[in-house]
Amino acid sequence: MSVRPTLSPDVALALPRRDDLIAPSKEQLALPESAVQFGTGALLRGLVDAILDEANRQGWFGGRVVMIGSTGSGRDRALNDQAGLFTLVTQGLVDGDATRDFRVVSSVSRALAASSQWAEVLRCAENSDLELIFSNTTEVGIVLDESDAAVAPPSTAPRSFPAKLAAFLLHRARTFGFDAARAPIVIPTELIEDNGDKLREIVVTLAQRWKVEPAFLQWLEHVRFCNTLVDRIVPGAPGEGYAEELRSLLPYDDGMTTICEPYRLFAIEGDAELRERLRFPAADAGVIVAESIRPYRLRKVRLLNGAHTSFVSLALLAGCTTVREAVEHPTLGAFLRAALLDEIVPSVDVPGAEQFAREVMDRFANPFLEHQLWDITLQGTTKFRVRVVPSILDYARRSGNSPRALALGFAGFLAFQDGALQAKRRAAGETVPADATGDQVRAYWSGVDDSADGLRAFVRVVCADSELWGADLTSVPGFVEQVADHLHTIRSRGAVAAIAALELPSLR
Repeated sequence: MSVRPTLSPDVALALPRRDDLIAPSKEQLALPESAVQFGTGALLRGLVDAILDEANRQGWFGGRVVMIGSTGSGRDRALNDQAGLFTLVTQGLVDGDATRDFRVVSSVSRALAASSQWAEVLRCAENSDLELIFSNTTEVGIVLDESDAAVAPPSTAPRSFPAKLAAFLLHRARTFGFDAARAPIVIPTELIEDNGDKLREIVVTLAQRWKVEPAFLQWLEHVRFCNTLVDRIVPGAPGEGYAEELRSLLPYDDGMTTICEPYRLFAIEGDAELRERLRFPAADAGVIVAESIRPYRLRKVRLLNGAHTSFVSLALLAGCTTVREAVEHPTLGAFLRAALLDEIVPSVDVPGAEQFAREVMDRFANPFLEHQLWDITLQGTTKFRVRVVPSILDYARRSGNSPRALALGFAGFLAFQDGALQAKRRAAGETVPADATGDQVRAYWSGVDDSADGLRAFVRVVCADSELWGADLTSVPGFVEQVADHLHTIRSRGAVAAIAALELPSLR
């Protein structure tokens, strides 16, 4: 019985030629380290590292990335076991046809653990070839942590990501005598607005608190912090069954196989000079360097993320488990189309909104991706405030009416927040995604009865909490009444029945 090899440089170089498999060249594997990235997660692997890999293949970039892990996930060890290599499986619908192809990504050279290898991380700052610093530490990563008020010893990693970055940049500045020519470009990909500006602000604040030499603050003025927006569905590792199918299609084992969709957007705010310095945007039409990325952000947050957030609670209440299952459900799928095309699109003033919305529906229906609905509920209350409430308000301002589908989405969210499904999931030994402000909604459920009057009073109190939603939703004409009626139907007859009761064009 032959033993299958594990993915390695030798295995990658010896792969047979296949139309659906891109393998690295010997030259790509020998490229110098010219970037670091804070984070080892799926989004960075499936978007940033894949784009850099293609740029290397085309001769545009000419560098490799050192990953820096901070979460203790073990991905750093798994990547190092394969010399930084991993297989990216890109699969989905392109012009209505199902496609799937494979790429052995070689743009990552190695991975380090900040917790145990901080001295080695700082040595990366001494690399004269270093040009770029990427990050993806989730939306809560770019925050000022008061525990980092004092600069950490050189051998110990600071706690927060911004402090790690500040210490890294300080070490680089000192190493090169505060030479402005050695100032890198910082490209965060966390999904918060003005991520680069906010990261810069925290780094400067930390430098001031640490009372480091004034030359560092002057040097930081030469470090370019970019605002960005990223968009690609990257579920990450395949499930057990699909992993076996993929294993049969590849002549090696890979502990870091990563799944993603064909669609990708990496929008970076900047000018022609930045584009020329980055070089890698020339290799992929999905990379956009623009003076303003606001239209791309608004379109993604309101249409794609807003669609997810507006229907995830209803889908879970209806017994669905994945996005694709919900989209293919005859009633839930119709609700999603109604919310997107009839209410969210008319409320957003960005070019190509309707076409993007139709692409979103295709992406959600990707037959290869198993995007778990529970994963979308992570920080769900904040997401509803940021992603859906603005569409409710803008629709009302434009039409003078309450958006009926989004009102039902809000009712579904409130029904989900009573905590019953979460308790059932915990009882089954499964984890429940965190929702930092969800307790505030659950607290309102205390003592509420399921009568029409009881639910209407409950909805009115919740909607009036402008601190929670960023607006007083009772000011939207008819919104409280619609939400209360929908919630009564959900509680008495179920989510599917509540959707079926809607009279919207996309549901006829």
